[in-house]
Parts: sequence; structure tokens; C-alpha cells
Amino acid sequence: MSGREGGKKKPLKQPKKSSKDVDEDDLAFKQKKKEEQKKLDEMKAKAAGKGPLSTGGIKKSGKK
Repeated sequence: MSGREGGKKKPLKQPKKSSKDVDEDDLAFKQKKKEEQKKLDEMKAKAAGKGPLSTGGIKKSGKK
């Protein structure tokens, strides 16, 4: 650290955010994503309530 650098550094100036033009395709896409996320959350909640899925199957014995 140099002796001349002290205090907080100023952040670089960001360009002003222009208002986005949101068209119908974007709105439909966002709505679809929200619905998929809700379905995924519901499926996770259902899966969390149950026990392990792979209880059956091949069980290895200790014999050789």
C-alpha cells in the first residue's frame, strides 16, 4: 500500500439505467419461469416428506 492511497476509493461511474422495453415475449418467459419454480418447490416439499427412495435393490453380504 502506498502512502498516497488512503480512505475509500470512489466507485467507477456506472451509466444511467435506461428503462427497459419489456415486450410480451419477456413477460411470458418470466411467468413460465415462475410457474416452473413453484412446481419444483412443491416437488421438493413432497420428496422431503418421504423416506429414502432406494430401499430395495441388491444387498451385498459380508461373505466372500
